[in-house]
Amino acid sequence: MNDMTLEKLKVLAESAKYDVSCASSGTVRRNKDGGLGNTVGGMGICHSFTEDGRCVSLLKIMLTNNCIYDCAYCINRRSNDLPRATFTVKELVELTIEFYRRNYIEGLFLSSGVINNPDYTMERMVRVVKELRTIHRFNGYIHMKSIPDASQELVNEAGLYADRMSVNLEIPTPQNLKLLAPEKDHKSVYKPMQYIQQGMLQSIEDRRKFRKAPRFVPAGQSTQMIVGATDESDQQILTVSSALYRRPSMKRVYYSGFIPVNSYDKRLPALKQAPLVRENRLYQADWLMRFYEFRADEIVDDAYPNLDLEIDPKLAWALRHPESFPVDINRADYSLILRVPGIGVKSAKLIVTSRRYGKLNASQLKKMGIVMKKAQYFITCNELPMYTVNEATPEYVRKVLAESKKRKGAADQNQLSIIFPD
Repeated sequence: MNDMTLEKLKVLAESAKYDVSCASSGTVRRNKDGGLGNTVGGMGICHSFTEDGRCVSLLKIMLTNNCIYDCAYCINRRSNDLPRATFTVKELVELTIEFYRRNYIEGLFLSSGVINNPDYTMERMVRVVKELRTIHRFNGYIHMKSIPDASQELVNEAGLYADRMSVNLEIPTPQNLKLLAPEKDHKSVYKPMQYIQQGMLQSIEDRRKFRKAPRFVPAGQSTQMIVGATDESDQQILTVSSALYRRPSMKRVYYSGFIPVNSYDKRLPALKQAPLVRENRLYQADWLMRFYEFRADEIVDDAYPNLDLEIDPKLAWALRHPESFPVDINRADYSLILRVPGIGVKSAKLIVTSRRYGKLNASQLKKMGIVMKKAQYFITCNELPMYTVNEATPEYVRKVLAESKKRKGAADQNQLSIIFPD
């Protein structure tokens, strides 16, 4: 690697770090004779974790950090005075292959600023992934960002080589996007999303007819929203996410706590740090919609438009609906068991399976991994006392569990000061 390429790498890797929309893909792209790399069992991603806990890495890079847009929230906006760089297609392909051969990475996450126009930029990104797949026979994971307002032809070509594609929504509501990024609109984002969805559905249909028909974006698409840059409530954000998840191709919505990189812009809020607690609560609520059969309007509504920052969304819902509890673990159906705080998806399935062979008691529930400190107020079984949320009152349960969490947090901090003897 020459000095010029190394300098570009430093600049463009730094510029790419604010995009959080990369995670385990679930795709499988096996190596073939004479090929290079592989993606098996969801591996091949940037500093993230697979379902079995393994950490895997991805070269997260931009083709260029030059950009024709002047978005208020973006470090790479055209009015910022910062080092700029642009990779050639050849440089980026060779860099990816060289890093893979050195075992630095297992795949590529490719994004870019917009130079000249969306199609000009997209065409060069497509050339990168195409050369990796066709010339170097690279079978590692590739996540490629689609440029908003790019043509359908280029999106369709990119989808033949990328495992996952994403188009960032950035700001949840059109009016606030127009406020912070006057040159953009939601239509330019939703168009390539629609192209990706159409390509995926067509690919599924083709593979039903022809076994060896090419796959199109086999790991689906994702998007990202910035949290805290504008005044949207959590209700507005989760309503948008819920609508996106109704698209058959949408796999993940990412929430990025606003980082004040352009503090001079008066359109942006004055924050010292990203709203990480709120970001975490949104991810928990997102999990409830994806795996726990919750609707967005159950988690947040007009009466409670924002998530409770002190307790998780599932517990907050349960405390607002004490009439739904207690749940009889030995009789309730799976959907109702899922709504009990302290019970996860795996535990709920295990409960339904295990109770076929006999009634469950408290000790058995603990062995299943259920958080009894929470669940005890919302369930009944053979041995549990009838001191549920209705007898204890939601206010009492909230106080006890919130204080318990604070004590645990303090204990975790204290662990750092422990000195082990030699």
